[in-house]
Amino acid sequence: MLFSADERKKLLALKGVGASVVVRLEQVGIESLEQLARQDAEEVINRVAEAMASDSWKRAPQARATMEAVIAFAQAETNKSRS
Repeated sequence: MLFSADERKKLLALKGVGASVVVRLEQVGIESLEQLARQDAEEVINRVAEAMASDSWKRAPQARATMEAVIAFAQAETNKSRS
């Protein structure tokens, strides 16, 4: 199962997050904000780089910043839904 339409819309509203970022997350098996909230940015970046067979994500500072931002957002959203 992939990110829901609502979760996808929320992610795409974040600065620096485009459709390709969401697709990359899904390609490495991250398919919900709840799953994303439990991830480590460095680990996700490594998994995406491996899936792409390219080190471009590992070397790009904006990829790290984006991944940290989407994980922080997912954590905040998950905490909100638990309250």
